[in-house]
Amino acid sequence: MKKIIFIFMISISFCGARACDICGCGGGNFYMGLLPNFKDKFIGLRYHYVQFHTQLANDLTQFSHNYYNTIELWGGWNIGSRWQVLAFVPYYYNKQADDDGTSFKNGLGDITLLMNYQLWHTRAMNNHNKNVEQTLWIGGGIKLPTGTFKVNPNDSTTTLADINAQIGTGSTDFLLNALYTVRIGFFGVSTSANYKIGTTNTSDYKFGNKFTTNSIAYYRFRTNGIAISPNAGMMYEHTDVNLLNKSTVQYTGSYAVSAVAGVEIGFNKIAMGISTQAPFVQNFAAGQTKMQFRGMAHITFAL
Repeated sequence: MKKIIFIFMISISFCGARACDICGCGGGNFYMGLLPNFKDKFIGLRYHYVQFHTQLANDLTQFSHNYYNTIELWGGWNIGSRWQVLAFVPYYYNKQADDDGTSFKNGLGDITLLMNYQLWHTRAMNNHNKNVEQTLWIGGGIKLPTGTFKVNPNDSTTTLADINAQIGTGSTDFLLNALYTVRIGFFGVSTSANYKIGTTNTSDYKFGNKFTTNSIAYYRFRTNGIAISPNAGMMYEHTDVNLLNKSTVQYTGSYAVSAVAGVEIGFNKIAMGISTQAPFVQNFAAGQTKMQFRGMAHITFAL
C-alpha cells in the first residue's frame, strides 16, 4: 500500500416504521474513513450500521428503536492516472422495535455510480526532508432508483413513517463531490465536501438535498509488513426538508455534527478497516429522534 486516500460514497438508508408519524426519520447512512489507494481495480464488501431512537414529545407512549443494517458490494477502476470510476450496490436489512411490536424491512437499495477526476497532484520534499504530497479530486455521479418506493404520499392515511420505511427514494438523484488530501511523511489529513441533489419522484415526493463535509487526520506506520493507519476527525451533515407537491413535509430536515475514529490495516492486496461515529450535536424531527451510534467495517481486495 504505497499511499492512502480518502474515498467518499453516498448512499441513503431508510428504515421500517409503524407506530408513530415520525419514527424512522434517519439522517442517511454515509460512509467516511480512510481506505488504501488501489493501483488499478478493486472489489470489496462494506457493512454499515446506524441506530436511532424516537419518542414523540406529545405522547411518550409512542416510541421506536430503529436499527439500520447495510451490506454493500462496491468496486472501482482507475482509468489512467486521472480518472476513477466507483460503483456501490447496497442491500438493506432494517429492524424496528416500537410500542406496536417488532418489524423488519429488507431489499436491494438505490445503486450509486461515481466518476472522479484528479485535478491536482504534487509531490516535493520540505525543509525537514519529509515527503509532502497533495491531491485534489473532483467528481460527480448519479443515484439510480433501483430500490423500491411503494407508497402513495398523497393518501391522507400515509404517514412520514410509511415513507421512511421505503428501501429506495423512487427518484434519480445527482451527486457532486470534492476531496483534498495532504500528507507530510507518515501524517496526513483528508478533507471532503459533497452534495446530493434530489429530484421529485413519480409520487410527487422529493427527499431533501444533503450536504456533507468532513476532515480526517491519520498516521500511517508499518510493522512486520503490515500498514496500519489509526485516524480521527469530524463530520458535519445537513439535510434539507422533504417536499410533497412542492410543500414542506413536517418533521423533515436535519443536521448533525459527529466525532469520527477508526483504523485501517493493509497487507499485500487486502485492506480492512473499521470506523465509528458519535454525534455530539444533532437535530432530527425537532429533537424527537436521536441518532445513538453509527459504524462501518469493510474488507477490500485489489485486483
